[in-house]
Amino acid sequence: MNMGLFDFIRPSDINEGIKEYQSTPNAVLIDVRRSDEYNTGHIEGSINVPLADIGLVEEKVPDLETPVFIYCLSGARSSSAAAMLKGMGYTNAKSIGGINSFKGTLVK
Repeated sequence: MNMGLFDFIRPSDINEGIKEYQSTPNAVLIDVRRSDEYNTGHIEGSINVPLADIGLVEEKVPDLETPVFIYCLSGARSSSAAAMLKGMGYTNAKSIGGINSFKGTLVK
């Protein structure tokens, strides 16, 4: 398959990301929206670690090799969080995009 130049800047598809999360053993799903946003509805099984508090992720995910899938509202904060986590030594941090494109059911 040929990858075009723009394939690298195409936004992540959160629905594909959730499938990958669900099929990855020991994976953790992190919502980096603010807690008030998280409480209005989030993806089942996700934990809330707001971007402003991303350093606290070490308390919830102590193993730096844990597969971590990150989402937010549109994908911007999750991309920042993934870069920050990689900087903290997490080897499997991945932004999967924004919940605004999620086709599943949200929980409160």
